Amino acid sequence: MKARMTNPAKVLPDAMTGIQNIYKAMYQGGVDPHTLELVHLRASQINGCSACVHAGVAGAKKSGETDERLHAVAAWRETPFFSDSERAALALAEAATRLADRSGQAVPDEIWDAAADHFTEEQLAAIVLMIATTNFFNRLNATVQEPAGAGWN
Repeated sequence: MKARMTNPAKVLPDAMTGIQNIYKAMYQGGVDPHTLELVHLRASQINGCSACVHAGVAGAKKSGETDERLHAVAAWRETPFFSDSERAALALAEAATRLADRSGQAVPDEIWDAAADHFTEEQLAAIVLMIATTNFFNRLNATVQEPAGAGWN
């Protein structure tokens, strides 16, 4: 598969600079990088972004994540492989990614409160930014049909 166009974040150089600054801030937010990688992967799975799923698995493996856990992310509720804090982050990722699936509160209080029980405000900021940035890239990649393995995001 060939992309329809060069990814818009690459076409406009100032866009990539801003995105890189967001990533730098996220990874300085005090959250275990494995948790951020899991959040990225789960949101990308939900959105069906093959480029981000591929990049997410590659990045997680590079940071030492196990195949066992990576294979189980889509079914994290039914597996014993994730900590309570990771489960809270994954639930938040799902709720914040599936905004249109709910009426009323897009992210229910019980999901937010569970995350807030495990993470500080700074850490929550990093997780929420990871979710939002992942959804941003998922939408860019799906729109331009960025192929898996393109090797940049």
